[in-house]
Amino acid sequence: MSTYLWVAIGGALGSVARFWMGAAVAAVTGPQFPWGTILINIIGSFVIGFFAVLTGPAGRFVVPGDARAFVLVGLCGGYTTFSAFSLQTFELAQDGEWLRAGGNIALSVVLCLLAVWAGCAAAAAIAGVPNHR
Repeated sequence: MSTYLWVAIGGALGSVARFWMGAAVAAVTGPQFPWGTILINIIGSFVIGFFAVLTGPAGRFVVPGDARAFVLVGLCGGYTTFSAFSLQTFELAQDGEWLRAGGNIALSVVLCLLAVWAGCAAAAAIAGVPNHR
């Protein structure tokens, strides 16, 4: 099976898991604060870090590249892209690249928030509404 297919299957499963978890947490806590998203991001960050180390070159278990792609890119990527961001930032910090780790954090948060704003503004302009809300 092609690596792309494994990534697609993992992505589909991760997306469904994210949808379920978000709904389950919102049913308990209410929709006023994104507790579900925070929990999803924490779980995804834990899973990507755990699996990356456990199955990496110096890890305890040797797994095929397709299995790593299924979990790290597909499952975690579908569940939350925040996990990839977290792993990359952690690796920069672990390598002593504190400025780059901080830059990754600042750029990711600020630029992604700006991108959300720009997307909302563009959609509102196309829809002819003054605000997306």
